[in-house]
Amino acid sequence: MKKLLPILLVILITVFFFYVSLPVLSYGFSGITVLLLIIAALLFFSFSKFTISSDGKSYKPVAVFWKIPALLICVAILYAFVLPFFTSSPIFRNQDYRNLIGKVKDGDKLTNHIAPISMNEIRVVDEDLAYLLGEKILGSQPALGSQAQLGEFFIQKVNGKLYWIAPLVHSGFFKWLNNSEGTTGYVMVSATNERDVKLVQEMNGKPIRLKYQDEAYFQSDTRRHLYFNGYSTVGLADFIFEIDEKGTPFWVATKYKKEVGFSGNNATGVVVLNAQTGDITEYDIKNTPTWVDRIQPISFIKDQLNDWGEYVKGYWNFSNENKLQITEDLTLVYGKDDKSYWYTGITSVGKDESAVGFVLVDTRTKETTFYKQSGATEFAAQSSAQGKVQEKGFVASLPIPYNINNIPTYVMTLKDNGGLVKMYAMVSIADYTIVGTGNTMREALTAYKTAFNSSGNKINPESKSAKKVVESVVVRIQNDVKNGNSFYYFTVKDYPNIFVGSSQISNQLPITAVGDNVKISFDLDNEEINDVSTFENVSLKK
Repeated sequence: MKKLLPILLVILITVFFFYVSLPVLSYGFSGITVLLLIIAALLFFSFSKFTISSDGKSYKPVAVFWKIPALLICVAILYAFVLPFFTSSPIFRNQDYRNLIGKVKDGDKLTNHIAPISMNEIRVVDEDLAYLLGEKILGSQPALGSQAQLGEFFIQKVNGKLYWIAPLVHSGFFKWLNNSEGTTGYVMVSATNERDVKLVQEMNGKPIRLKYQDEAYFQSDTRRHLYFNGYSTVGLADFIFEIDEKGTPFWVATKYKKEVGFSGNNATGVVVLNAQTGDITEYDIKNTPTWVDRIQPISFIKDQLNDWGEYVKGYWNFSNENKLQITEDLTLVYGKDDKSYWYTGITSVGKDESAVGFVLVDTRTKETTFYKQSGATEFAAQSSAQGKVQEKGFVASLPIPYNINNIPTYVMTLKDNGGLVKMYAMVSIADYTIVGTGNTMREALTAYKTAFNSSGNKINPESKSAKKVVESVVVRIQNDVKNGNSFYYFTVKDYPNIFVGSSQISNQLPITAVGDNVKISFDLDNEEINDVSTFENVSLKK
């Protein structure tokens, strides 16, 4: 009986290890190494003979069965250290690493890929602000806040609108024990309107109960539920909380495999877990539902892009010739086709302030397009925007690239120390010295267009957007001072829009009066207020 104690102990440790760590039992994953060591231990204790020592507390081996366990330990060492070196080392497999991203297409113009956008569709709420707003609405219901807390926010499009969405999750083991049926819903924060925040607790008149989540325990844990329901041999990563167009909550996990020996993680599809029922559906990349915004994990794409730039001349390129690297973290953006993309700048190794190009990677198919055009890195754009209002001490959010009147533009918010948005900024991607800031997005756009037009469009003459020229009579005109700059708002006969311009556009604006004949040009867009590109008071020449 006493001989069975070591065996039982090893078995208990084995069961505990598998239940807690959930190792992937497939080639290229470390779980096999642990499994071999456990089998070796089981064989050693099962087939070795022991006797009780004189003190009655310890065991002395009489005949030890060691050959097969030793062989398994050697195999485990070979598998964990020797085999990965020859099958996964960049010394031997650098081109395999470089090709993981797939074929990188050359793009023509960045504005051909990023859709033009109106002011009310620009993302002004980042993840940090979304969390503050979510905490506020959760705090308005003390009874709910004492039972659950906000999980991680994920951005996605729902019925054509951009939202940050976070599940309500258990705040501890005992809270889960008292509420094992699940937390009651999720929070949606509009990414374009910080006043649009809602707590969703019902769907079709039925209460939402998020039973399966990372903060649950035992079989309600998302990863453990999948592991013991057929996914113990499959690599799963990037558990994202998403809702479909009807508002049904799901967990979407990326399936992946090792493409380069023990490395080279590459997405092959998704596993969709219903957060309420626990139902599991598996999809490959091609037939994944359209409401799933991303299949390619950001960590996979970062590694693959850096490998693509790192091994451009192979492994033995210590002079860094032609080496490229991503500028900062990847950003999720949406293109003209309403698909989502991972966006980042690409810079030469050792060059931090300027980018040699920009990359868009389809978050579903991994189709990659490289735009070879110089411009500002995200960090340089942030510094430029902060420098514009340096006396206020505001901090710029991560820039989001947009197509503003056919001008590639970084848009960001400027926040105070409390994380609240105080101002907005626009910075030209091609030239980060062209900056516009304002207390509203409208003001920032006006200041930005003024700065851009004042530059003579020297940064990219081909980036001119569709313009309209109007000759008419001024009906109304009024000036307004914002941030120390004078802006002139006016209307003209037989044209419904309001126009705005500053004295930087034309020194004739301050002396223009009602009834004057004017000739103006402006960008054709969907805005109610149009910024004039040129202004000429024809009446002054008479």
